Amino acid sequence: MQQSFVDFIMPFAIAIIMFGIGLELKFKDFYRVFLQPKAVVTGVISQMFIMPIIAFVLIYFWPVAPVYKVGLMLLAACPGGTASNLVTKILGGRVALSISMTAFNSFIILFTIPAILYLSFTIFLSKEQNIDLSFWETTAQVFFTVIIPVILGVIVNEYSKRDFSNLLKRPLKYVLPIILLIALAAVVFLDEGNKKVNYLDHLNLFVPLFLFNIITMMMGYRISKYMGLDHKSNYTIAIEMGLQNSVLALFIANQVVENTAISTMAILYSSFSFVSTFCIAFLMQKKIIPGFRV
Repeated sequence: MQQSFVDFIMPFAIAIIMFGIGLELKFKDFYRVFLQPKAVVTGVISQMFIMPIIAFVLIYFWPVAPVYKVGLMLLAACPGGTASNLVTKILGGRVALSISMTAFNSFIILFTIPAILYLSFTIFLSKEQNIDLSFWETTAQVFFTVIIPVILGVIVNEYSKRDFSNLLKRPLKYVLPIILLIALAAVVFLDEGNKKVNYLDHLNLFVPLFLFNIITMMMGYRISKYMGLDHKSNYTIAIEMGLQNSVLALFIANQVVENTAISTMAILYSSFSFVSTFCIAFLMQKKIIPGFRV
């Protein structure tokens, strides 16, 4: 059952969500991202470098077991994902920018995740850990679950009759968030490996995780604003900073590193980060957070 869900249901759910997101886009939205690349470069650098630094500074002195410190570093090394694309769409952010960042990050993490985990194991657990992520497997996963469904959605939106595309868009507006929440809940609460986590036993870990969520979003917004980007780009990048690819972190911890204790941080983060990131980004979008008005 676990294998069936991981290998089929989750990728299928992601593909449906990305198709629905693509229905809201046109090819000119992506042209704009690449003709004016400052936003995507700012976002990717913030995720790849600023976010792990924030995690390291936050967790280095925090009084928790070293294995949980490695868990937070792994979480910080797995940026983006489908959830951030959907939240950006719901809040009217730059969806093409969000998807482009997800695509770029999916290739960069092939190099950054092994490096960050190697350093984390060395610093916090005093041992080395070599991580080997398959380039072709990761590329195929991104290609079939993100890129192809988005392109199909854009093609339908671009070339089909408006009545037909609107017929698809109306129900998907409500269906897509439900699909994502069900998929995330199934991974966190129904997967056999994750059901064993007792949340009440790890209440102390929620504090650094909440701080990580808030600080990374605030930094993402401020860095984007400092770079002179528009308001939509600012909170789009903040959303990308707030929502991590927890499913990938769980897979690496459980299947690659084979240390279920490390996956605890990803499981706990998944339980609240979608809601907290949405709420913080909503306040940013409405420009009602002190110090974050434009």
